[in-house]
Amino acid sequence: MMKSKNHPFHLVTSSPWPLLTSLNIFSFFIGMVDMMSNKNFILLLMSLMNLILCMIQWWRDVIREGTFQGMHTKMVYKSLRMGMILFIISEVMFFMSFFWTYFHLALMPSIHINMMWPPKGIIMFNPYEIPMLNTLILLTSGFSLTWAHHSLIYNNLKESILSMKITILLGFYFSSLQMFEYYNAPFSMNDSAFGSIFFMGTGFHGLHIIIGTIFLITMLYRMKKNHFSMNHHLGFEAAAWYWHFVDVIWLLLFLIFYWWQTF
Repeated sequence: MMKSKNHPFHLVTSSPWPLLTSLNIFSFFIGMVDMMSNKNFILLLMSLMNLILCMIQWWRDVIREGTFQGMHTKMVYKSLRMGMILFIISEVMFFMSFFWTYFHLALMPSIHINMMWPPKGIIMFNPYEIPMLNTLILLTSGFSLTWAHHSLIYNNLKESILSMKITILLGFYFSSLQMFEYYNAPFSMNDSAFGSIFFMGTGFHGLHIIIGTIFLITMLYRMKKNHFSMNHHLGFEAAAWYWHFVDVIWLLLFLIFYWWQTF
């Protein structure tokens, strides 16, 4: 039986998931060191599996609190929205460090790379092939996700589910093309500062695409379970904001990392 309270906030109960998640993240990075040093994948795979299980159960509890127990009041809803906004701002700062590094190297190339950018010997991708196609894919996914959002607002669940499926398929398509591009890349991460910053920037963006796709798949599952209404769908809004942020970052990556090098 729930106790009555005289405030609109949600005071969470004791949960093992934050502690277990942090311990598994710690062991995951130890496993990465072990994998790179000794080619031993056991700790890495076990930590990753346990981490995924902890995350699923932690998010399950949050969904239960907001959907079935009614803990997410208007005040909690507002706080969660602000938390997501601040998280996206922190992600913007994360990618800004890559762009800052890129401009520093490109506008003032050092003598160690013959004062050239890209350095001599680097064969750059044609921006009008796979990079342009990936740009069109992400822009299209942004439109289909907006369609899903508007359909949800107007209580058209069938169209919202259809457009979510299209968005998820486009996310998989983007990741597949980027894997193909990496596999056929004419340079590697070890090829001077250019290779390092190129694969760091585009690689972390690719990781965000994978995370965003998992986020959207979770929202599609919740949509099919009728967890959302036309007035209360914060989880979907958070996923949409994250996906649109990833779209904007890719446009900047395309313009700076790919297209700019053609001049």
